[in-house]
Amino acid sequence: MANPKKKILFIVIDQMRADLLNGALAEHINLSNLRAFQDEAVTFLNHFTVTNPCGPARASLLTGQYAMNHRAVANGVPLADGTPNIATEARKAGYMPMLFGYTDITLDPTDRHPNDPDVGSEETVMTGFHEVVEMRFLESYPWRAHLKANGYENRPYHEFFHPVSSNPGQLAEPDDPAFYRAEHSDTAFLTDQVLHNLAARTDQSWFAHVTYIRPHPPLVAPAPYNKMYDPADMPDPVPAGSSHPLVELANQRLTMQATVRGVRELGPDDLKTLRAIYFGLATEVDHHIGRILNFLKETGQYDDTLIVITADHGEMLGDLGLWAKQHVFDPAYHVSLMIRDPDQPAQHGVKINALTESIDVAPTLLETVGVPVPVSMNGASLRPFLCGETPENWRQYVQLELDFNDLGPDRIKALGLHSSQANLAILRSEKMKLVHFNGGFEPLLFDLENDPCEQVNLAHDPAHAADLLRMTRDLLSFRMHHLDQRMMEARKAMSG
Repeated sequence: MANPKKKILFIVIDQMRADLLNGALAEHINLSNLRAFQDEAVTFLNHFTVTNPCGPARASLLTGQYAMNHRAVANGVPLADGTPNIATEARKAGYMPMLFGYTDITLDPTDRHPNDPDVGSEETVMTGFHEVVEMRFLESYPWRAHLKANGYENRPYHEFFHPVSSNPGQLAEPDDPAFYRAEHSDTAFLTDQVLHNLAARTDQSWFAHVTYIRPHPPLVAPAPYNKMYDPADMPDPVPAGSSHPLVELANQRLTMQATVRGVRELGPDDLKTLRAIYFGLATEVDHHIGRILNFLKETGQYDDTLIVITADHGEMLGDLGLWAKQHVFDPAYHVSLMIRDPDQPAQHGVKINALTESIDVAPTLLETVGVPVPVSMNGASLRPFLCGETPENWRQYVQLELDFNDLGPDRIKALGLHSSQANLAILRSEKMKLVHFNGGFEPLLFDLENDPCEQVNLAHDPAHAADLLRMTRDLLSFRMHHLDQRMMEARKAMSG
């Protein structure tokens, strides 16, 4: 059973890439609270979400399953009823998993009436969670009501994410501010709700899942975050490298212009401005996470709380000429993971280089609270690392996936693909990375040791033919090994 003093704080930041905290961009951004937290936690430097975008990434994060098993492979694709997840299992330890934000799950419509309001929504609550405050990207009614109560004029919800032009009658500049003040932003409101609710639970063994929308686009920020960073100080993006038909296809839809709303037409000179706004939004999230951490310290709960901070997926941010996350490159998959176990102070400040995956988080939390990890979960518990041990035979690869049907049926058809072929699988080791495309498209192969920015495709280089064959075979074996084993385990149970 769970330690009666153990509390769980599980924070997910939407679309925050890892190198803001550890990597090339870190020296350009103020994330003081997250950096201070690193000194008190175990940081996993080579941590990857196993799929994206938001819905599939969170389905994997919360169920501990690869996308090839849960099959909720795109926003709006249902997750099958009965799939064990971190909330359903934590309840077995007596927890009421509270949700402050969203899980981005589409419910299984099989046994639901077509008129049920939850049918068809891609932002319903995953089974097992208790939604304390609804804070969904497409809805956010409590936040809207909060703004109205604070005297803001009514406006269509889609305009909430439009910056307010400083020149009346003209389209806004991309770095013009949001219409709301920083103390009333979505990030501030969500944090206020977390603190308000947890203040009455200081004597309880609570489980809080807190999910921030930012720095997810549209890139609009309240003052002062909209101009906190000077675009001139922003580092240049990584230049584009090898071309590929599917990379080019994604680039046609996931454009720089699509990251903002209600602004003038953008040009190349605006790229660094958008990077600066993204940095500002990330700094705003950092500030409010600091409020939660300080609350735990001030109320004497900090050393009774297991704290997990991560992101659902990354963001290309103009690197390799790309934006958003539905791509094959590391900035879309590489995310931060920090875990603070108050019972393991000797490990605080340690940084781990081993390859870890988002599906490892659920088994780690369940093992911590004393609940058996369901056989459906593909991830491995990170508890040994938290306890100062190195697990034997730890993985040498991470396996990543992407379904790209969201690029549109016409684009998919133009490539000669059926919708079932619009997907890819990635096998990434410390030194090499293979991207295998369905439908007969040529693969990508990168030597990460000598080409960490993934600019040169070696798939056709005779000198790397053995690497290509080996990694293709390893990818096939990897996927075969991790097929869903639930029915096989059920058969074993029935046979005694």
